[in-house]
Amino acid sequence: MMSPSLLTDTFMKLGLSALLSLVIGIERELKRKPVGLKTSVVIATFSCLLTIISIETAYSTPARDDINITMDPLRLAAQIVSGIGFLGAGVILKRGNDNITGLTTAAMIWGAAGIGIAVGAGFYIEAAVAVGIVMFAIEFLPPLMNIMGPKRLRMRELLLIVTLTDEGDIKRVVDLLSAPGYSVEKVRMTTLHTDGRFSGHELSARLAIPPKIDPGTVYAELQALDYIKSVELDILS
Repeated sequence: MMSPSLLTDTFMKLGLSALLSLVIGIERELKRKPVGLKTSVVIATFSCLLTIISIETAYSTPARDDINITMDPLRLAAQIVSGIGFLGAGVILKRGNDNITGLTTAAMIWGAAGIGIAVGAGFYIEAAVAVGIVMFAIEFLPPLMNIMGPKRLRMRELLLIVTLTDEGDIKRVVDLLSAPGYSVEKVRMTTLHTDGRFSGHELSARLAIPPKIDPGTVYAELQALDYIKSVELDILS
């Protein structure tokens, strides 16, 4: 049974771990990401608990003369780091447009486990500083890069899918998208068939536009062209 002082220390570690993980959980919750408050608190708190158990078991297990036992205080913590990858993999998604999402959320899951391990091992200040650095990198660096970063990083990325009837109009669309200030990447053309019969051509492309240009303006300009049957626009960044 734990001593009163050790019990108080354990409760303090679990509480601090849950409190720090709330910062990550709230940030993900505000952005409507899969991992929110509850998941972050659960991961960090149980990681902290397992770390405490691992350390205390290593130091409290009595020695035996007949068996030479060497215990690693952070054996369970090492298993947390590798095992948490299963949760992280579950939130990484690949969309039909080849865009990968969920990488930051997966990293935050791993980070929540790291908070629990750090607090459980007694590294309180280090855990708090790490949370502060991560929050700064997520919340303040992107806007800062939009103002001071390279031009390519300041541009907004769109996925554009256009349906046309005439194959000759494909070049007209590509030329239109290659206007000064725009950047066209990964152009793909597909012939469409409905019930085994030709129904048109589909042009999909990644388009980078300056931040001052509204994506709605691009959509409206394409929608107004009479040789375009339909327009689909997905804002990637």
